Amino acid sequence: MGIQKTNMKNSQLWFKGVRSSKFRHVYGEPARREKCYDNIPITKNAHDSQFCAVNSKFIAIVTEVAGGGAFTVIPINCTGRLNFNASRVTGHSGPILDVKWNPFNDNIIASCSDDCTIKLWHIPDEDLSVHLNEWIVELQGHKRRIAYIEWHPTAENILFSAGFDHLESLFQVIVWDIEKGEAINVIDCHPDAIHSMSLNRDGSLLATTCKDKKLRIIEPRSGIVKEGTCHLGSKASKVVYLGATGKLLTTGFSRFSDRQYSVWDENDLSAPVFTDTIDSSSGIMFPFFDPDTNMVYLAGKGDGNIRYYEVTEEAPYVHFLNQFLSGNPQRGLGVMPKRALNALNCEIFRFYKLHATKGFCEPISMIVPRKSDQFHDDLYPDTAAAKPALCAQEWIRGQNAMPVLMSMKTGKPFLFLLSLFLFQLFLLLSFLFTLSAS
Repeated sequence: MGIQKTNMKNSQLWFKGVRSSKFRHVYGEPARREKCYDNIPITKNAHDSQFCAVNSKFIAIVTEVAGGGAFTVIPINCTGRLNFNASRVTGHSGPILDVKWNPFNDNIIASCSDDCTIKLWHIPDEDLSVHLNEWIVELQGHKRRIAYIEWHPTAENILFSAGFDHLESLFQVIVWDIEKGEAINVIDCHPDAIHSMSLNRDGSLLATTCKDKKLRIIEPRSGIVKEGTCHLGSKASKVVYLGATGKLLTTGFSRFSDRQYSVWDENDLSAPVFTDTIDSSSGIMFPFFDPDTNMVYLAGKGDGNIRYYEVTEEAPYVHFLNQFLSGNPQRGLGVMPKRALNALNCEIFRFYKLHATKGFCEPISMIVPRKSDQFHDDLYPDTAAAKPALCAQEWIRGQNAMPVLMSMKTGKPFLFLLSLFLFQLFLLLSFLFTLSAS
């Protein structure tokens, strides 16, 4: 009887520890070899950015070149072996350190470089027939190399850049109006190298991590700053805003060089609300957040695996789900915008993994194991559309807005447009019939 009671008690404790979640069984599915991109001379630069950017039309990958800087742009459906002499985007006189597609125009990409400039390029739909060395906009303002760039998530033509300016021991973040080609604000509160930037859901706050081991939250228009001590290890920390939750997640290293992550409340940076140790590996850990599923993915540079967690509103806020395992280490990861995913295959996230040991880019789809070929409303709330909520001047004047949303349900826009076309056709035929009768 005593044994039976003990077993029942343990069973109840076990069930209490298992969280109910529709994402508990998410798994990573790498693409077949013929759906990958091969023979790409991926850069060997040691800078800790992703070197890869993806949208619904193209994949851009920073490449190794003898002098200056270049990146290749491949139409997303042109998989297989890349021609070694394929056309590239050239024009920078130093190595390219970061590339980012415009979230509102799939043909515009920004690149930043060791040559102290940011350049914007227009990529034609028919792909590049020759090397592209004519940019549409060049932004000059940093005094030394530019490490990272980020587009504003809801306002058009607003770009952020972080540079190694070291002007009077200050490292600058510059907020740009790319339409006018000029700086809106220069944020110079960092006394050391900036390691990462992340904007909240409406782009009203900018979070940064820095070599001085501080996490900062900055109002980018006024420059007002709040800060707190982040991870105590000597290697780079990274930060991502957890959407509109008011929380942030940082990755970094402990004083004893263990990799860890922390969750922060944006209103109080005196201490994290939760911290957990990941492992003892040495690669810098990058966080990626999906606001539609409230899932965060952690991928280490030089690792072969990707861990993923679900974010909730109650402590401990981040719950481990599983990990995608691979024997091939990654040099960088691009992420496909949610609007271009395959909803009928229950795909909720897609990475484009640059292999560290060979010139190979491998798509990895995160799949919820459900019946395919039908739309699951609970997996796909309305997601950010490729349409700005504000123009640059509205944001500069102090307005904020959440992203414009679109439905992921396949066929909805098509059926609406088809019915509208048929209705207009009916009106036209009726008018012509009346005209001929009279």
